[in-house]
Amino acid sequence: MVQAYILIQTEVGKAHAVAEVISEVPGVIKAEDVTGPYDVIVRAEAASVDALGRLVVAQVQRVPGITRTLTCPVVNL
Repeated sequence: MVQAYILIQTEVGKAHAVAEVISEVPGVIKAEDVTGPYDVIVRAEAASVDALGRLVVAQVQRVPGITRTLTCPVVNL
């Protein structure tokens, strides 16, 4: 399994709605609204890096209200 944090910027006032929708996406472990340069932080997992990319592009980025994402894969050093 590959896990990642997905940092999300949203349109003004859309963070909570975006987090609620994303929390229902298969592969999403947790979605929370936060303060700072990003509005929502998501913890997600997928079977491979390619599957993670598909999750982000095909499902997460299509949620209305999202303006930008940054995917940070978890590494085990």
